[in-house]
Amino acid sequence: MVDYLTLMLINMVGGLVLLAWYVFRGLDDADQKRWVAGFGISGLIALISGFHMSFTWPISGSYNIPYGEFSVFLGFLLFGAALSLALNWDLRLLGLYAFFPGLASVLMGFRFMNLGLSKEPVLAGIGFILTGLGGVFALPTLHWRRNRVLRTLGALVLLAAAVIWAFTGYNAYWGHMESFAKWVPLTAR
Repeated sequence: MVDYLTLMLINMVGGLVLLAWYVFRGLDDADQKRWVAGFGISGLIALISGFHMSFTWPISGSYNIPYGEFSVFLGFLLFGAALSLALNWDLRLLGLYAFFPGLASVLMGFRFMNLGLSKEPVLAGIGFILTGLGGVFALPTLHWRRNRVLRTLGALVLLAAAVIWAFTGYNAYWGHMESFAKWVPLTAR
């Protein structure tokens, strides 16, 4: 079994922190291209790992759906932001698109808690909900970009989601080191 959920989680933390900082400070930045590399890198990692997880189901149970598919959504949005900023395109269409996977992520968070998935279902559920709210409110935040209260609130929601995923991801790294300590790849058996 190959489990790279830790990579996906910490990449999401980096992407969400970068996005929070962009919402808080970067929307007013005269040089929008300075954000391209950060969004591009985190978007590419999320896309590749999310697509692989969605098509191969490396984790047992239904975890591949929320982590794989939502990594693809987040990856496309972050990579789309990088492309839009590089080419000076309006971000509001991405904000409109983000509403739909954002809403699905909120739903997924409630379902995570309802089914008691993971070792920390409430924490993971809240992580999905907060991440999803970032998508749900992306368009209003971009449309009313001069509203500092809305931008600050959006940045705080994204940072709260990042803290939850950081806690989850770093704990998973700690646990994976022990649980995979004696794992041998199929090719070496």
